[in-house]
Amino acid sequence: MDHRGYASLHFCSECNNLLYPKADQQRRIMVYACRICTFDEIGENRCVYRNDLLTVTKEQVGVTTDLGADPTLAHSNIPCPRCGNDDAVFYQDQSKRKETRMILFFVCTKCDHAFTDPSLDNRPETEET
Repeated sequence: MDHRGYASLHFCSECNNLLYPKADQQRRIMVYACRICTFDEIGENRCVYRNDLLTVTKEQVGVTTDLGADPTLAHSNIPCPRCGNDDAVFYQDQSKRKETRMILFFVCTKCDHAFTDPSLDNRPETEET
């Protein structure tokens, strides 16, 4: 991945605290300056913040080991596409993305297979477990 143009964190070489972007009016340049001591360094990268709304994130199942035995999760009678068992626990997707639809992931209590509701259109791809 090309990281040019991305903001990065800078740390003070004197006291190891975070350096913050600051305009140096006398030198007419941007510097990264420490708020604790007097250290500063010239900013090579002019990007100090980037909010990339076009970064694509897709829903991922995550770790599903032993979720079927978790007594705090709700159960559903949706059939498992792998083994046909009609008992599965479910939980909501926790990823942050532009779209706000709620994605439910199901985990079979018999074979631990993770899946989404097959009746939904445009469902996300899930990792095979």
